Amino acid sequence: MPGNTLTQLRIALTTFFALDGFIFAGWVVRIPAIKEQTGASATTLGLALLGVSAGAVITMMLTGRLCRRYGNHQVTVACAVLLSLSIALPPLTHSPLALGAVLLIFGSAYGGINVAFNSAAVDLVRALQRPIMPSFHAAFSLGCMIGAGLGGLVAGTLSPTQHLLGLAGIGLLVTALAGRSLLRLQPPAPPESAPRDKPAQHRLSPRTRGLVITFGLIALCTAYGEGALADWGALHLEQDLHATPGVAAVGYSCFALAMTIGRLTGTQLLERLGQTRTLVVGGTTAALGMLLAALAPALWVALLGFVITGLGLANLFPVAVERAGALAGPDGVAIASTLGYGGMLLGPPAIGFMADWFSLPTALTSVAALAAAAVAIAFTTRRAAAH
Repeated sequence: MPGNTLTQLRIALTTFFALDGFIFAGWVVRIPAIKEQTGASATTLGLALLGVSAGAVITMMLTGRLCRRYGNHQVTVACAVLLSLSIALPPLTHSPLALGAVLLIFGSAYGGINVAFNSAAVDLVRALQRPIMPSFHAAFSLGCMIGAGLGGLVAGTLSPTQHLLGLAGIGLLVTALAGRSLLRLQPPAPPESAPRDKPAQHRLSPRTRGLVITFGLIALCTAYGEGALADWGALHLEQDLHATPGVAAVGYSCFALAMTIGRLTGTQLLERLGQTRTLVVGGTTAALGMLLAALAPALWVALLGFVITGLGLANLFPVAVERAGALAGPDGVAIASTLGYGGMLLGPPAIGFMADWFSLPTALTSVAALAAAAVAIAFTTRRAAAH
């Protein structure tokens, strides 16, 4: 495939990664307002937020099969349309049960598009033979940063309905423009040294399946942390540190900015340190940063903790998903992503329950514990993953 075509494909995929982050962050910064609108407690909000992760996990394995049948590009565009439409639904609800139901639809689209465009990105990484996976996830983080920043700006002027309906329109417009380009481009052929049937062969190996699951567990520990800050970070700043809604939204934007910076430098980091050292250093940094954010005595300390956590978590999920995809194709991406978003499935209700039993800051320290677990997994399996 010509280099110009690969560049066009990279741009189109990057656009969808950014759109996904933009829409997701738009929802995240409106969670406090939706919580008030639905009259949810911390526990019932956690159960409602379970809808996002449950919808994602339920559809991920199905999406792997759809990608093999219809193609990664086609499934990416279809899920982007559903994601854009479903973002307008949460502000129309007035009970935790109804909120959970519409978030199930939103989560299904979110999970589907993540498997589809990550599978397409793995194909491109293999064709280019460079560890560029973090750059795609940097686009997701940049989309999160812009979406959260915009949400903070309009929080005091637009209702949740007006805001999220606007995001739906933007999403459909971007999908129409970028989708035309993506559907026109064929998936790249693998290089001579990596035949296309290699993932299928490796998928049949119990040892390789075990490695895929291992990388999935690292993704789980990472996604737990990302989901916790997305769902509970703004609430932590508002309730525990008395930040205004606008400042609370900017707090998540700081986390997303740090994730973006970490991922933009991820390719260079991977080329210099390798996968295992990148995972160990990142997980350790995230654990320390989250302890600082959760137990902060002042707002600025919590914001600093969010930044450190973002830098630490930045490349863990991209490395885990790319490695699983390289081993087993779309099925590897689906397995690792399912386990990863299992972390999000576990995170919202677990933190909600712990917040009710103890306190939200105490509950958020569980993010540090799982980041440390990711370090332990990466370190103990380093020799097996290297072969």
